[in-house]
Parts: sequence; C-alpha cells; structure tokens
Amino acid sequence: MPGRYFEDYAVGQKFGSGTATMNAERMKAFAREFDPQPFHTDEEAARHTFFGGLVASGWHTAAMSMRLFVESDITPVGGSIGAGGSDLSWPRPTRPGDVLRIESEVLDLRPSKSRPTIGIMKVKLTTYNQANEVAQIAYPAMIVPRRPAK
Repeated sequence: MPGRYFEDYAVGQKFGSGTATMNAERMKAFAREFDPQPFHTDEEAARHTFFGGLVASGWHTAAMSMRLFVESDITPVGGSIGAGGSDLSWPRPTRPGDVLRIESEVLDLRPSKSRPTIGIMKVKLTTYNQANEVAQIAYPAMIVPRRPAK
C-alpha cells in the first residue's frame, strides 16, 4: 500500500506489525557497544543481578521497536519522521527468545500552524512479547505530510 497522508489517519486508529525474535548474542553485542552492564553482556554475571538472567538493554528493545514500527502498516508518506516524544518506559525486561511485536494507536492529530504542508501525529507505541506482556511503551510524535492540494 502506498504511504498515508495526514488526512488518512484518525484518532483511535490502530496499526500492527510483524515480529522480531530477540537473540542472546545480538543482545550482548548491542550492549557491549551501547550499554555495557553485566546483566546485558554476561549470562553468568546476569544470574546474580536484580534480573536473575540476561536481559536486553532497554535501548535495544527501543531499537527493535523502531524497526518493527518502520516496517509496520502505519506507513506515512515519506517515512517515519520523528518530532520528539515522551514517557518511554520498560515495564518488563526483554529476554533472549522473546518475540516482539508492536501496536501503534493514533492519539492526536494536529495540523501544523507554521507549516501548512505537514501535520503532527502523536502515537502510543506499545511493544509486546510472545505472551502479550508489555515490554515497552512510548509516545512518539511524528511529522506527516498533508495531502497536496489538487
């Protein structure tokens, strides 16, 4: 399906995604580069931490969620252009073998006052694991092109 314009969205609309499986080696590699803490990088050390085992960095969960979001059926024209966001949380850790998927819900649509060719769409982005448990919640705002005048 071609991308959607601002006018093609409605508050309350929901969009789903495919899935991505979390792999222990990829989780450790990501953490070694970006969040080198023992509960992300070392399975034996992780057993003796708050988590009781290896967990993905929240930033890795966020990156995987972004990948799922970009590949989901929300598809704004011109791509997913971020304009900020708020309230990123990880209610549950992501573990090796978890199968993630996302659901996006349109919360607000606001035409730009200063740039009439775009609108701002606020979305609730929820990441679930294979047991339908919430792994992440985020509230991104996106720039979405308005439908060109004919």
